[in-house]
Amino acid sequence: MAMERIWDKILPLLLPQNYRLITFDWPFAGTVKDQNLYDPVKYSSVEGFADDLITLLNKMDLKAVTFVGHSMSGMIGCIASVKSPQLFKTLILVGASPSF
Repeated sequence: MAMERIWDKILPLLLPQNYRLITFDWPFAGTVKDQNLYDPVKYSSVEGFADDLITLLNKMDLKAVTFVGHSMSGMIGCIASVKSPQLFKTLILVGASPSF
């Protein structure tokens, strides 16, 4: 199942809950057209992605978020929450694997 199809099933369940939903794509996603955003050195480990998530939350001035992450994104959320716990209230992991 393509990732966008997974979110097609999950997002409608969250909308009626009055959450403020923020969706974004990682630099390696097919929807991101600017290939200059992907730095193979920075993203050679999951830490680079976690740092991006922390930066995004800080720039949006978000605190105590409920983060929903699928697959590798779930593990990115875990790492980011350890690095900056004040930014996260809840982690919801969908098919996440510690193998990352």
